[in-house]
Amino acid sequence: MEGNKPKETNGSQTVKSNGASNDSISDRSTSFPQETSSNSSKESDSPSKSLCSSSSTSSENVPGIEMKILRDSAKVSQSDEPPLLGGELIQGIGRDVTYLCPYNGPIKGALTVTNYKLYFKSSERESLFILDVPLGVISKIEKIGGATSRGENSYGIDLICKDIRNLRFAHKQENHSRRQVFEKIQQFAFPITNKQPLFAFEFKEDYGEDGWKVYDPIAEYKRQGLTNDSWKINRINERYELCETYPSIIVTPQAATDDDIRQVATFRSRGRLPILSWIHPESQATITRSSQPLVGVANRRNKEDEAYIQMIMDANAQSHKLYIMDARPSVNALANMAKGGGYEREESYQNAEILFLDIHNIHVMKDSLRKLRDVVFPTIDDAHWLSNVESTHWLDHIKQILAGALRVADKVECQKTSVLVHCSDGWDRTAQLTCLAMLMLDPYYRTIRGFEVLIEKEWLSFGHKFAQRYGHGEDKHSDADRSPVFLQFIDCVWQMTKQFPNAFEFNEHMLITILDHLYSCLFGTFLCNCEQARMTEKLKEKTVSLWSFVNCQLEEFTNPLYASYLHKHVLFPVASMRRLELWTAYYCRWNPRMRPQEPIHLRNRELLILKQQLTKKVEELQKELDQKNMRGRGLEQPSPRPIPRISQPVNV
Repeated sequence: MEGNKPKETNGSQTVKSNGASNDSISDRSTSFPQETSSNSSKESDSPSKSLCSSSSTSSENVPGIEMKILRDSAKVSQSDEPPLLGGELIQGIGRDVTYLCPYNGPIKGALTVTNYKLYFKSSERESLFILDVPLGVISKIEKIGGATSRGENSYGIDLICKDIRNLRFAHKQENHSRRQVFEKIQQFAFPITNKQPLFAFEFKEDYGEDGWKVYDPIAEYKRQGLTNDSWKINRINERYELCETYPSIIVTPQAATDDDIRQVATFRSRGRLPILSWIHPESQATITRSSQPLVGVANRRNKEDEAYIQMIMDANAQSHKLYIMDARPSVNALANMAKGGGYEREESYQNAEILFLDIHNIHVMKDSLRKLRDVVFPTIDDAHWLSNVESTHWLDHIKQILAGALRVADKVECQKTSVLVHCSDGWDRTAQLTCLAMLMLDPYYRTIRGFEVLIEKEWLSFGHKFAQRYGHGEDKHSDADRSPVFLQFIDCVWQMTKQFPNAFEFNEHMLITILDHLYSCLFGTFLCNCEQARMTEKLKEKTVSLWSFVNCQLEEFTNPLYASYLHKHVLFPVASMRRLELWTAYYCRWNPRMRPQEPIHLRNRELLILKQQLTKKVEELQKELDQKNMRGRGLEQPSPRPIPRISQPVNV
């Protein structure tokens, strides 16, 4: 392997990436985008203006989305060296390496390791094969074979990745290249373990958009109509002294004093007291979130906590009741009492009703994803596909999360009653439930910018432990704290887009892009565990936001069938196994058999252009019709058609 070779960097590359959306018949008999992939890494009709959004690129798995080309692509194809991002440096090149592709068989070529990615390029120029994998997706690296190994391709390196695949490279023993490749990957795939900075701190790119400005908590709370007579924007946590995992700006009841709030925080796990996430614009019913109360086996009580819950209830004049939605199974909540936690007793919290939503813990979810991985990669057993998927219980968990969020949305919308949501610590299942319920209730969050705000607010600022759950830069493959909590949330969002294909401005490609960069560590968005840690690391000054990349090319992430005028209301998806399906465009995307034949990104672009033309025509015709109606009625304005408040899929 050739040693450290500094190379002139540029902020773009000509690699392909994974695009996605869905192509099926919806409940409303409307076709909408589906999974896409490219047949060859030599395609040149890709749309993306900037860097690849997928965690790998190759002729085996990637659709055609290219970056801006800053150099002659012919020169790139003639060299084994990869195109580089700003701040990316080649660390070494292994010659005569064989990629053991589970679909196309052994492929000989050169393997380049940079401080950001693995780049494998086949030596066969007639059928060029490129594999481009960010090192951040690597969860574990193992050596296969030893000095006594015999047989072709029995000696090499095995990479276990976080994005549902394994990669295996064979080396020739006589070349002695395996050790150097292994050491370079170990060094740059796990920079935190090796006391080095993540690549996000090295990456330099100007997208012309500042994604860090997407979320302004004050602006978002004002959009919701706050402050009002019942709720106030509170800076009591400005220095993160009240709760180190909460944001600096929170919303609390007007009636609660700072002393009340401090007392309540002492009675909630990790100091995560109940604070407001969303308020209904009409009824003033709210969604609040917290962690479990510290009742313990002695059934301790806290009068300030009980009074605080009563303030949340009283802030909604439409109802004299409060639902407390505990995400856990009741057995788990009882077990937590032995550890000092527990749940609210109805006899202590008057007019409050406790409901358990039976969503399992992070360890169960991690095991379920491991089983799913075995089913979808590398090969798929068609004869037992349905039973194999069922045995993973992945869709059972997705259904339970969606059903829980639906109960929250129903209580707020239909019963005009406020809901407090919590699990154990209030940063995993709680975020899933509040986010999905807010997506159902508020059409703003179903726009591209609104969805970015929702993730920034409910996941990032409220302290979901991204660094710990996804092991950014750490060599701790078996860490018990790793779990696919955010992946499950994105899966649930995808299930909703399937049931309401016209209700979301963003497409499937955006969801997959978010997941790919959850692992890539290219952007600063998903780094660290809480807002305080991000402030300490100065991520806004030192890294680029994922939303900068997304917002500089919105057309790539726009659903061409989005109809905002139809969906300014509540969505109630069907949380039933007969309506849920496995997200094959994500989980099975590495398998070439699962690819659609049509290049979806091209069709999306054509549909967006056609939509603009038709929208303009409709506006012109509507203007003519309004003018005719006004002439017929004098100056009286035509009355608008009433819009239904709640929307459900047609075929339930």
